[in-house]
Amino acid sequence: MTYQIQPPTQSHQFFQRPKNFNEKVIAEVRKDIQKELAANGQEEKARQLKGSKYLLMASQKTLESKDKRGENKTILRAENTLFGLKPVIAKTGYVKRYKELIQSNSLLFACDLVKEQLIEAFSCKDEITMADQVTKIIDTCRGTRNNHFEWFARLLENHFEGIISHAAYRISSGKIEGINNKIKTVRRQAFGYHDDGYFFLKIIDASYNTTVKNPKSHRIFQ
Repeated sequence: MTYQIQPPTQSHQFFQRPKNFNEKVIAEVRKDIQKELAANGQEEKARQLKGSKYLLMASQKTLESKDKRGENKTILRAENTLFGLKPVIAKTGYVKRYKELIQSNSLLFACDLVKEQLIEAFSCKDEITMADQVTKIIDTCRGTRNNHFEWFARLLENHFEGIISHAAYRISSGKIEGINNKIKTVRRQAFGYHDDGYFFLKIIDASYNTTVKNPKSHRIFQ
C-alpha cells in the first residue's frame, strides 16, 4: 500500500501536542465517568476523580519530575514569604495516583494507552511506519466503543494524509502561532486601530523588538 505524502498545514500540527485528545477525549471521558459514579451512589470514587484532569493529561516524564521535586523538598512560589505566607513545597505521589486512576477504569486505561501511542507515532521518521502507528491508534479508539474515542478516530481518519506527512516534513507551526499572538497583543494594547496601514506598521515594528523575559529590574529575589 502506498501513501500520498503532502506537506503538513497548520491544521495538522495540533497532533504534535495532543491538545484535541486531551480536551475532547480525556477531559470528557473523566467527566462522564465521574457523573456515572455519582449517579450510582459511588460518591467516594467520584470524589477521587475530582481535580485529576491535568494529572490524566500529563506525561509520565512530567509526573516523575514532579515526584522528584517533592522528594527533594523543592520550594514552589517562594515569593509567598514576601507577604508573610508559608512557602509552597512540592508534593509527591503523582505517579502512584496516576497508576491508581488508570487501573480503576478501562476507559482511563485506554486514554493512557492512546497517549503513549501518539508519542510513539510522532517520533517516527518514516511515513509508512507512522501510518501503521496511526492506524493502530484508530483501531484502539474504535475498540473502546466510546463516542469521544470514536470522534478522535474520525478526526485521525479525516486528516490521515496530513498527519503522516509529519514523518517526512517535520515542520512546526510554532512561529506562526507566535506571530499571531504578537499581532493580538499589539491590537489589544491600543484597543484596536482605525487605520489598517498604521496597524501593519505597528506589527512590523513589534517584530523587530526582542522581548527580554524577567529582566533584572523585575527580579525581586536575587
